[in-house]
Amino acid sequence: MAGLRNFDFRRHLPSTTFVALTLLIFAGLAAIAIYLGVYNIAADAPHYRPTYWLIENLRDQSIAVRAKSIAVPKDLADPKRASAGAGLYTEMCSGCHLAPGMEKTEISQGLYPQAPELARVSDHTPAQQFWIIKHGVKLTAMPAWGKTHDDKLIWDMVAFIQQLPKLSPAQYQEMTSDAPMDHDAIMKETGDMQNTPHEEAQPHSHREGAH
Repeated sequence: MAGLRNFDFRRHLPSTTFVALTLLIFAGLAAIAIYLGVYNIAADAPHYRPTYWLIENLRDQSIAVRAKSIAVPKDLADPKRASAGAGLYTEMCSGCHLAPGMEKTEISQGLYPQAPELARVSDHTPAQQFWIIKHGVKLTAMPAWGKTHDDKLIWDMVAFIQQLPKLSPAQYQEMTSDAPMDHDAIMKETGDMQNTPHEEAQPHSHREGAH
């Protein structure tokens, strides 16, 4: 221990000048690479494995940290919430994230990174799903739906996404068959359901039966 205390670390560390020059050289090389367009930004040219690993971990940790303080509604498992979110999911999300029995779309095939098929599996908690839907994710095609949709609507979508892996193609079609085709009509119908007192609400019986 005495030898360690007497060890002069400064003699074995690079000088400040050396560190500054090294950083300057790396910055210069990076600037040259950017100017020459060395990195292929095309969506059909996959990242190198280390690059993808870095981006994936940065994304997942960023989402997890920011979702920690989000309180999940106690009625998230209420079938009415999932029913309200079914039409929104079909209109806004299924083109990229697909649905039970749905073939890959032109959009989903062209995305990079590929959007997760939420009918198969989701690695995120409800709070994390809410954060993702509300704020979007940089460097992907995931938009920030919170700019145009309030928290209630977003939680309805989360409620439906929680049920999605449990649905057969027939059950999915049954839940979404009578959803309005027009997005504004979907928004109005969902808003009317939310504004209707619980004891007076009359949701479609076949939607509840899907659960």
